Amino acid sequence: MTMAGNLRKVTGLGRVGGLRRVARLARRRPRVDLSHPARSPLGSSVVNCVTYQDGVRAPRGGDLVETVERVRKHGHGFVWLGLHEPTNDEFAGIAELFDLHPLAVEDAVEAHQRPKVERYGETLFAVFKTVCYVEHEELTATSEVVNTGEIMMFVGRDFVITVRHGRHGSLGPLREELESDTTQLAKGPSAVLHAIADHVVDDYLNVIDSVQEDIDKVETEVFAANGARADPGRIYQLKRELLELKRAVVPLGRPLLDLADRPVRVIDPEIQAYFRDVSDHLLRATEQIAAFDELLNSILQAHLAQVTVAQNEDMRKITAWAAVIAVPTMVCGVYGMNFDHMPELHWRFGYPLVVGVISVACWVLYRGFRRNGWL
Repeated sequence: MTMAGNLRKVTGLGRVGGLRRVARLARRRPRVDLSHPARSPLGSSVVNCVTYQDGVRAPRGGDLVETVERVRKHGHGFVWLGLHEPTNDEFAGIAELFDLHPLAVEDAVEAHQRPKVERYGETLFAVFKTVCYVEHEELTATSEVVNTGEIMMFVGRDFVITVRHGRHGSLGPLREELESDTTQLAKGPSAVLHAIADHVVDDYLNVIDSVQEDIDKVETEVFAANGARADPGRIYQLKRELLELKRAVVPLGRPLLDLADRPVRVIDPEIQAYFRDVSDHLLRATEQIAAFDELLNSILQAHLAQVTVAQNEDMRKITAWAAVIAVPTMVCGVYGMNFDHMPELHWRFGYPLVVGVISVACWVLYRGFRRNGWL
């Protein structure tokens, strides 16, 4: 019998009844695989539920209520509960068990929140925007470059609840990495908060490196010989995707500084120093995004300038050829007038002379325009 299996009944407490009664009913359920990436076959939002004592995963046993009571009775260890896109009904029992603030619960269920860190009594509520780079063979005006999700965290003295939204940003590998460092994990829930914040910011930097490759390709194309014919839609698409990345990264700056500088009861003082390093990495990501935005503006302006230059060159060519054609047009127009007294019409060498004059005039104009780069 697993805590994760029993927890599926606890998430329905608002509909069934008391905590212990539902927990006892949950023991009758068979074990269900709740592994990554998301929901279990039975539709539960629970991904994982583990207890840690002194940085070591504790043996599974008992339901969630008993586990939480045991951890609080002993005064050490904590519970890490992972959820994926829970509904209001599924989260109601968990919110009651851990005494979570209704406003934070609403944000965690509804998602689409701005990155932030808020305090509700003894509980810290944090929102992180997760990002991933969408691979594509060729960047087009409609290509999706950056995909975003969310991780909400409730951090208390003896519990961590992570609520994930989106199909990426799995915390399974991070959990395994943390479990290999028992010294760090022994510092409690704040170690998990730091690890997730560091993991999210590292993903920002990885996505930024991939976006830079797309920007480099567009820049190379714009400044190529036929740069005026480059598709500006791709530049606008990169700016839109960069804006989405900016919305995930920039708002997180102030909350991380608060975690690094302001004392928080649920944050271990030794862990607090690590948030400064995460904040530095985030600052680097923010600066790179700002630089990319300026670079894309410059690339767009350069492309528009190239288009203008190309149009001017086309207009000069059209004007030059119009001037060349104007000479025979003018001469033929003069001789096309039907006057009775035009001596040149009866001159034997009039036609060859006129054709020669037209040819020489056109050739002189052509050479002049050619020498000046108009043709």
